[in-house]
Amino acid sequence: MDWQTAEREFSSDVLGGEPLGQLFEASVERNPNAVAQQYQGGIYDRSLAGTAFEPAPHGDYASLTYTEMAEIVRPLATGFRELGVEGGDRVGIFAQTRMEWAQTDFALLAAGAVVTTVYKNSSTEKARYLLDDPDAEGVVVENADVLERVLEVEDELDLEFIVSMDELDGEYADAETEIYTLADVYEIGEERHDPDAYQEWLEERDLDDLASIIYTSGTTGKPKGVMLTHGNFRTNVNQVYRRYGPRPDKDDDVPTIDQDSTLVSYLPLAHVFERTAGHFLLFAAGATVAYAESSDTLKEDFQAVQPTGATSVPRVYEKIYDTIREQATESPVKERIFNWATDVSREYYRADDPGPVLEFKLSVADKLVFSKVKEALGGNIEMLVSGGGSLSPELCQLYHGMGLPIFEGYGLTETSPVVTTNPPEEPKIGTVGPAIVDCDVTVDDSIVPDGDAASTPGETGELLVRGPNVTQGYWNKPEATDRAFTEHAPGVDEDDDGEDKGKWFRTGDIVTIRPDGYIEFHERTKQLVVLSTGKNVAPAPIEDAFASKELVEQCMVVGDSEKFVGALLVPNIDAIERAAADEGVALPENPSDICDHEWVRDQIDQVVDTVNEDFESHETIKEYRLVPIEFTEENDLLTPTMKKKRRAILDAFDDEIESIYAEDSAEQAPEA
Repeated sequence: MDWQTAEREFSSDVLGGEPLGQLFEASVERNPNAVAQQYQGGIYDRSLAGTAFEPAPHGDYASLTYTEMAEIVRPLATGFRELGVEGGDRVGIFAQTRMEWAQTDFALLAAGAVVTTVYKNSSTEKARYLLDDPDAEGVVVENADVLERVLEVEDELDLEFIVSMDELDGEYADAETEIYTLADVYEIGEERHDPDAYQEWLEERDLDDLASIIYTSGTTGKPKGVMLTHGNFRTNVNQVYRRYGPRPDKDDDVPTIDQDSTLVSYLPLAHVFERTAGHFLLFAAGATVAYAESSDTLKEDFQAVQPTGATSVPRVYEKIYDTIREQATESPVKERIFNWATDVSREYYRADDPGPVLEFKLSVADKLVFSKVKEALGGNIEMLVSGGGSLSPELCQLYHGMGLPIFEGYGLTETSPVVTTNPPEEPKIGTVGPAIVDCDVTVDDSIVPDGDAASTPGETGELLVRGPNVTQGYWNKPEATDRAFTEHAPGVDEDDDGEDKGKWFRTGDIVTIRPDGYIEFHERTKQLVVLSTGKNVAPAPIEDAFASKELVEQCMVVGDSEKFVGALLVPNIDAIERAAADEGVALPENPSDICDHEWVRDQIDQVVDTVNEDFESHETIKEYRLVPIEFTEENDLLTPTMKKKRRAILDAFDDEIESIYAEDSAEQAPEA
C-alpha cells in the first residue's frame, strides 16, 4: 500500500467529526494523565497562578496534564457564561502566544463563543477595528499594557466585559466596561460550574457553527474577517493528522505527531497556522505543547523542553541558521570546518546512492558540527514544519542534511489553513507537497510568470482550492466573498453523481502542480513584478536564494513597470565585519557608512552574481541598493508572521528605489 492510499484509509480515535469543544474533551478522556501544557515561571504575572495551578519556578518549566488543563477550561467556560457569553457571541483574544491563550480559546469555544483574534503588537486603531468590525461582546487581553490600548477606544466599542490574563495593579474606576482578571472568571466559574450544563453547551455546537473570525493581514487594504467554522478546523485537523499521525504503514524512522510528541509553540496563536498546527492538531493528538512565551529565550527554551518538533515560518529558520553559522565560525579554522560540513550535507542529500565514503564524511560532519546544532535545539528534534511563506530550497536541503528535516507546506487563512504539506516518508525539497486528503486543487492558467515557473513540468497558474476546510466567506463582506470564489475551474469535469463539493476558492497564488502531484509555489499574483517589457517575474524565488548567503540578511525584489529587476538588500553587518576583519579591512562603525563602503559593495556584488547564475536573464538583479535597516515587525516592515509588508517597504525606501531607476543609473538593455 502506498502512503497516499494509507493516509486515506487510516483509522484512529483522533479522527473525529465533533466540534472543537468536544475535540478537546475527547482528548482529555483518551489522555488524562499525559502532559498537555508546559509553561514558564518568571515571564508573566499570571492571575491564574496560585488559583488554578501552581506557579512555575522562576526560569523553569512546569507542566499541566490533560485532566488539569480541563479542570481550568471548564470553570473558565462557566465563568464566561456568567459574564453573559452566549452561543454565537464574538469575543476577542488580544495577547501573544502563551498557555492562557489556549485555555481561554477552548473555554470560549465550549461556552459557545466565536473567537476573534488580535495580534499582541496591534496598534490602538488596528485593535479598535478588529474588535468593532465583528461587534465583539468582550475581549480577553494579556496585561495592563494591552488593556490601556483597549480603554483608549472603549467609547467606540460595545464591550460588555474585559478580562486580563495577568494581574492588574492599577485602578480602572473610570472605565465604562466591567474589568476582570482571568482568575476572577475562573473563581466565578468554579463556584457555579454545572457539569451537565457544560455538556449541554458542548452538544449545542454544530460543525456548521462559526468558531472563529481570523482577520487577514490587510497589507493591501482593510483586513477581512475570514469566517471559519468548527467543521473547517475539525476537517483540517483530520486531514493533517492523516499525513503526520502514527499510521501503521510508516517505518519506525519516519517522524510522526502523536502522544509522545512535544512541540514548542511561539508563533502567534492569533494566526491560523499556529492555531491549527500548533494548537488544535496537537491537543487532538494528545501531544505536549510547551510555550516559549518569549522570543528572546528560544535557544534556552529548546534546551529546557527538548522538543521533538516545532512549527515555524521561513524567517525563523533563516534566523536559526544565521545563529548556527555565527557560532560555528568564530575562528577561521571553525569556519572552514563548518563550510566543509555544510557542503557534505548538501552533497549527501542530493546523492541517489551516497556510498561508504560520503557516509563516512557525513558521520564526521555530524560529530564535528551537526551534533552540536541538534544539541542546541534540545537534542530530540525529529521534524520541523514550515508554513506561512516560501522557504529557500538550498536552506531546506541544508537542514535535511544536518538531520533536522523541514517539511514545507502551504495554506491560507481561508483554508483553515493547510492545503498541502510534504509527507515525512517522501518529502521533495523545492515543493510544498501534494494536497491533503479531500482537498481538491487545480489551476487557472490565465496568469503565468515568465522564466523557470513557465518551464516547470506540470500545470502552472493561479491555484484554486475546494474542500470542507475552505471558508464560506468573509464577515460582513459579501462582495469580497463573491470575488474570492468561482463556480467552475478551468479544465475540471465536475462529478456527475450530484454531489455538491462547493465553489472553488481563488487563492491568488501562482503555483505549478507537477505530474507527481507535488506543488511548487511561485508567488502571489499581486506581488508579481511586471516589467515594462511585458515579462512577469516572481520575486519569492529570487529573494529566497539569498537566505543561505552569509553576507545578506534580507532581500526584496523591485521593478514593477520598470525595464529590469532591482533589489533592496539588507546586509548582515556582523558577518560583513567578521569577513572584513579576516581580510584586514577597516570598516566604519555606522551601518549606513558600511553600506556605502567600496569593499562591502564588492563583496555583495559577488553574492548577487552568484544568485543571478540560477535565474533567467530577465529575472536577474541588474541594480541593487544596500539599506542598513532590517525589516522587522517592530518597524512595521514585517507582518506578525514575518512576511514582508511590501507596500510599507516600498514607501520606506522610495528614494533608494528611485535611484535604482534614475536616468544616470547604469543603462540596462531590456530583455526580449
